[in-house]
Amino acid sequence: MGQINVEKNVGGIEGLCEITPKVHGDNRGYFMEIYSRRDLEEAGIDITFVQDNQSMSKKGVLRGLHYQINYPQTKLVRVIRGEVYDVAVDLRAGSPTYGKHYGALLSAENRKQFLIPRGFAHGFLVLSDEAEFCYKCDDFYHPDDEGGMAWNDPELAIEWPGVVGQYPGSASAEGYTLDGKCLNMSEKDQRWPALKPGFRR
Repeated sequence: MGQINVEKNVGGIEGLCEITPKVHGDNRGYFMEIYSRRDLEEAGIDITFVQDNQSMSKKGVLRGLHYQINYPQTKLVRVIRGEVYDVAVDLRAGSPTYGKHYGALLSAENRKQFLIPRGFAHGFLVLSDEAEFCYKCDDFYHPDDEGGMAWNDPELAIEWPGVVGQYPGSASAEGYTLDGKCLNMSEKDQRWPALKPGFRR
């Protein structure tokens, strides 16, 4: 018991948590508990996860910002190889921090996990040559239920580490670079609208 350290309401946003497991190591290597429902419940977090996902992305890949419209998901995310900058944006109606974001550096080295409640948009940028990204969800994925918002919206003012470029008036990645190379984004992610004006969730 007590195998995790939970920092709640990071960035002043209710519900967002950074979770760091306790690592037990010696000259053979290390051991750590990645997930314990009991420990989370003791920290006041009562979530039943139903699906685990894993992806691999190359440096300069930016995925997001995504959210689920009718079937929102709580996500517990971590990186098992490489390094990413992970971002959550509060889209909860009536939230005092609506539109506010928080970013966390997640890596295989720091072993941090990021708990993102329902009602947030989420995305990440790969900073290492490659990164393997894992996450638990508390609802199943519904492929026709995805919404999104512009990753580079000046109203959000997300400072993506190392990214250079100027806002072209849309979510287009054209002209943006990371370490001199163009950002790598899906066509869909380059079409999401800005938070305001005209944002619909």
